[in-house]
Amino acid sequence: MSSKAVQSISKSASAAAGSIGTAAVAAASAVAAAAVAASIVLSPVPDATTRMDGVHADLLRAVQLNQITAEQAEKFEAKLAGRILGEA
Repeated sequence: MSSKAVQSISKSASAAAGSIGTAAVAAASAVAAAAVAASIVLSPVPDATTRMDGVHADLLRAVQLNQITAEQAEKFEAKLAGRILGEA
């Protein structure tokens, strides 16, 4: 077999291996994303009080980072409380 033929076969094999590796990484990423999505969908829904605790903590953090004012946080928390606790 000529050296050009060997080089051509080597390049083709390398390209194929690279494509298979890329496909394997993509497949693994898709499986990981599906697992995360399933864990979110199948996780229990927190009760209203737990949700409001999370809202309060998030808004407090936003105020500390000067993203919103304390007054904005209070108004938004009151609005969400009406919706979240109204559902309970």
